[in-house]
Amino acid sequence: MERGTRPNAADGNNFSTSRRRLLASSGLAAIGAVMGGAMPLTRNGAGIPQAHAQAAPPAAPPSAAAPAAGKGPQHLKYPGKHEGLVVLGEKPLVAETPESLLDDDTTPIDKFYIRNNGQIPEETKNPDAWKITIDGEVNNKVEITLGELKSKYKAVTRRMVLECGGNGRAGFSPPARGNQWGNGGAGCAEWTGVPLADLLKKAGLKPSAKYTAHYAADLHLSGDPSKPSISRGVRLEKAMDPNTMIVWAMNGQPLPNIHGGPVRLVVPGWSGSASQKWLTRITIRDREHDGPGMTEFSYRTPIKPMVPGGKGDPANFRILESMPVRSIITNPANGAKFAAGTKELKLRGASWAGDLTVKQVDVSLDFGANWQRTTLEKPKNKYDWQRWTATVKLPTDGYFEIWARATDSKGAMQPHLAGFWNPQGYGGNAMHRIAVLVG
Repeated sequence: MERGTRPNAADGNNFSTSRRRLLASSGLAAIGAVMGGAMPLTRNGAGIPQAHAQAAPPAAPPSAAAPAAGKGPQHLKYPGKHEGLVVLGEKPLVAETPESLLDDDTTPIDKFYIRNNGQIPEETKNPDAWKITIDGEVNNKVEITLGELKSKYKAVTRRMVLECGGNGRAGFSPPARGNQWGNGGAGCAEWTGVPLADLLKKAGLKPSAKYTAHYAADLHLSGDPSKPSISRGVRLEKAMDPNTMIVWAMNGQPLPNIHGGPVRLVVPGWSGSASQKWLTRITIRDREHDGPGMTEFSYRTPIKPMVPGGKGDPANFRILESMPVRSIITNPANGAKFAAGTKELKLRGASWAGDLTVKQVDVSLDFGANWQRTTLEKPKNKYDWQRWTATVKLPTDGYFEIWARATDSKGAMQPHLAGFWNPQGYGGNAMHRIAVLVG
């Protein structure tokens, strides 16, 4: 989940600096050594932002402690999580997944990104006793335990993308507030649970019902129990979508505590902040919810484009709902080196488009002068990401950048730059690119 507030000192300064220096580490550093110097991706006013290119993760989990901020990426040290994840913030804990670790059709739990807003609750010792309440603009207040939810309702499993609202934020210039995500604030897991609509129907919605308000068990960073760490909601139409679910399992395993276990919401296609972790209560409201993370510039984008770096007017902002189209290259990794004489590269990647589907993905080897269509797979179900493959011919040995762009089902295409600047950096979906060296 993504909070959308001004980051704390460690989050906004040290770790954003570390994020922006990823290119100086790992795969690209190795290429730099081969060439006798640094080899950054090309950078100019018309190109894809340098901050959008992510360094390859370590080939094996490092045994040494993570490097200090400013000396390369800070790698995650957390039980059950892959040490290739890159820490963007410590309080609250935030970590993104390098694109090359997202090469699985279903994202493994250990490679799934982390976004918290408050203090991580202790793991419950009796998950089935966990209680969820549905109240507000309903005819019948519902109080149900997780055990009852499992026994009384038919469970469904769907593979769906969960994406942080700030994904792509690092591409904005001037920098926007918040964790400096590249493309790694997303993953696609198998979620098991029941449609939220089943419980809302049991509660009986009043004609006045318009919006949901979500509440959770995580304590505010200040330690004040009266302050929700975040409380977002969605329009009732989205809440009633059969793919909006209350889930208790992830990839066939009990939902891990770090990912909101024992029970959370998954609101696919929209900002991950709406997918409340450690879910305790959903209140149905007769108006748009105004909890923490719902007002001012939080999870909102401009109605009329604003001057980059300018002072925003809250009246000119609307709530971010469906996330923009995005594609990533998951293989090869950024900074990969290939033997002299290599004549072709086999590419793999993933693409998704919020509430929509992806119509096509194209790749370029010559900085966008020419594009080649990829082979795009169909989603397993709605809100699944769409994997793609391509084989590209290499004209010579040397340095190449591979660019990827997706086009959604309504014809919207990824831009070269993160556009429509806003103070908190939402909607940044510039094309992904990687650098490789042949010979």
